[in-house]
Amino acid sequence: MMRDIKGYNALVTGGTSGMGWEFCQQLAAMGCNVLMVSVQKEQLGSLPQVLSSQYGVKAWGLYMDLSAESAADKIWAYCEEQHLDIDILVNNAGMYFFHEIDAATQGKALTMLRLHTFAPTRLTMLFGEAMKARHRGYIVNMSSMTANLPAPGITVYAATKAYLKSFSQSMYFELAPYGVGVTTVLPAAVATPLYQMKPRMMKLGVAVGLIRTPQWLVRRALRGMLCRRRVVKPGVVNYILPLLIKLLPNGLKQKIWNKLNVKK
Repeated sequence: MMRDIKGYNALVTGGTSGMGWEFCQQLAAMGCNVLMVSVQKEQLGSLPQVLSSQYGVKAWGLYMDLSAESAADKIWAYCEEQHLDIDILVNNAGMYFFHEIDAATQGKALTMLRLHTFAPTRLTMLFGEAMKARHRGYIVNMSSMTANLPAPGITVYAATKAYLKSFSQSMYFELAPYGVGVTTVLPAAVATPLYQMKPRMMKLGVAVGLIRTPQWLVRRALRGMLCRRRVVKPGVVNYILPLLIKLLPNGLKQKIWNKLNVKK
């Protein structure tokens, strides 16, 4: 059942670019006040005012490196100090790289591990407990289609998204009796700077439907959230591509990786 969320307070991580910024805009358009958390200081100085001016809601910016172990607790402390009850939590912040795990990428891999697993887990625990006490709230955790596609080159990315998928789908059942919804979103490729694609290739992917726009994806994610859906898998690619890749022989997968491996 769709619900009116006007006046709700939403917290969006990675809220100053890509899907995060789109979440902020669409939530503000629904009448939600928005706390955007990001490492992009310049955008945090201007975008909250954009939301306030355009949609007539309250908006705040909070600088935070979510890969730091203490980040989630600091965000919680900030909300407590501001007497800000969060009704909607969107764990969206993420990073991406395509490369084998080696000495040069191990640091990135560990940062990704903390950003994709520890931060959303801790935020879900902290704000989920408060939502339980109020018997009201929504949590959206942005996983990925790659949670079903473990593959070389995106080894840690896919693994962390698989963890987030499993964690979120289980939390759905734990929080449902308290009136709190947990929705896991499994997008395929999205037209954002995350993947660092060339503009021409991005435009072509959108034109043929292999890549979706942030606007399209966020609309479906929020619709699923309001309907308290456990999982949102938008787009036909989400159903076809994992099946096709699973059918490939391991020998062929190895040959493809050998061709793609940037170190070869």
